[in-house]
Amino acid sequence: MTDASASAGAPRRVLILGSTGSIGTQALDVVRANPGRFEVVGLAAGTRRAEALAQAEEFQVGHVAFGAAEAEQLVRDVPADVVLNGITGSVGLGPTLAALEVGRTLALANKESLIVGGDLVAARARPGQIVPVDSEHSAIAQALRAGASDEVRRLVLTASGGPFRGRSRADLAGVTPAEALAHPTWTMGRVVTTNSATLVNKGLEVIEAHLLFGLPYDRIDVVVHPQSIVHSMVEFVDGSTIAQASPPDMRLPIALGLDWPHRVPGAVTPLDWRTATAWTFEPLDEGAFPAVRLAKRVGAAGRTYPAVFNAANEQAVDAFHEGRLSFPGILATVERVVDAHEPPASLTRESLAAAESWARAAADTAIARA
Repeated sequence: MTDASASAGAPRRVLILGSTGSIGTQALDVVRANPGRFEVVGLAAGTRRAEALAQAEEFQVGHVAFGAAEAEQLVRDVPADVVLNGITGSVGLGPTLAALEVGRTLALANKESLIVGGDLVAARARPGQIVPVDSEHSAIAQALRAGASDEVRRLVLTASGGPFRGRSRADLAGVTPAEALAHPTWTMGRVVTTNSATLVNKGLEVIEAHLLFGLPYDRIDVVVHPQSIVHSMVEFVDGSTIAQASPPDMRLPIALGLDWPHRVPGAVTPLDWRTATAWTFEPLDEGAFPAVRLAKRVGAAGRTYPAVFNAANEQAVDAFHEGRLSFPGILATVERVVDAHEPPASLTRESLAAAESWARAAADTAIARA
C-alpha cells in the first residue's frame, strides 16, 4: 500500500465516499481536527446534495460525485492515496473494485462490497491494500501485529448484543421498529442499526473477517460484550489473547484507516483507567439470534450466496420498518430465500447483479406470503 502521512511530508490525499453518512461525516471530523495531515480531494454522496456541496465548500474540494456510478468514476479519475468507502449497501461494490484496480489504498467501511464481491474483490486486491474500518476488523488488524500469521489460533469478534440482548426468541415477536433502532452503544443508519439488532451485522462481519484474514469459519467466534470497549480479539497458539480496547468511537478506526499504519494523535479520548469499571462477556444465544450461524453457512457456500443473503435482508429490513413483517420474520425470510437460491456457474458483476435482483424479488414474494 502507499505509505504516506503528514509526518513524512505531503498531506495524505483522501477520497471520501458516502461523505454525508455516519462514516463520512466522522471522517471529515478527523480531517478537520488534523489540518495539514490530510487533504480531501474528492467527495461522493447519495441524495443529500446540499450537504455534500457544503462539505466541498468547507474543505475546498473540487470533485463531487452523486450516486454509486459517479462515485466509481470519481475513484478512477481523481488521484488519491486512500479511498474511504463509507457507502451503505452492495452498491459500494463498483467503487471498491475501482479503488483496487487503480492501486489506491482502500479504507473499507462498506463491508457489503467485500462480502458480496468475494472472489472478485480478492482477485484485485494486493496484500495490505484493504485496510478495514469496521471497529471489529480494525481491532483484529491491530492485534494481529502482535504475532506471525501462523501463530494465530482464533479470531474473536465482539458484539454488543444490540437492544434485545437477553430476550428469548418468543420475546422478539412483538418488538417495534423504534425499539430496534434504540441501539445501546452506537449511532448508525437505519439498515445497520436494524442489522445490529438482528445480529445480521455480526454475521456479515464474520464473513468479512474470513475474507480479510483468511481463517476458516470454525476459527472465527462471536462473543457478546455489552460495554463495547473491547472491539475484538486475536487468540494465539501459545494461549495468549491480544485484545484492542478503546471507547466506542468510530473516529479511531477511521483515523487508522486514513493513515494506516500510522496512528493519528488524539483521534479519540482514551479510556480513563483511574475510574472503576467492569467488562463482561457472554456467549451468543444462537437460538434467539440465528443470524451468525446462517451467515457462516452462507459464507462457506460462497459464490453468489452472500449477495443473496445481503439483498434478501435489505428487503426484509425495509418490510419490517414498513410494518409488513415481524422482527423474527426478517431472518426467517432471509433463510427461506437462501435455501431457494441456485447459484450461477461463474461469478461476475453481472451474475452478482442478477442474483441480487432475484433475491430481492424472492424476498418480496416471501414477505407477501408471511
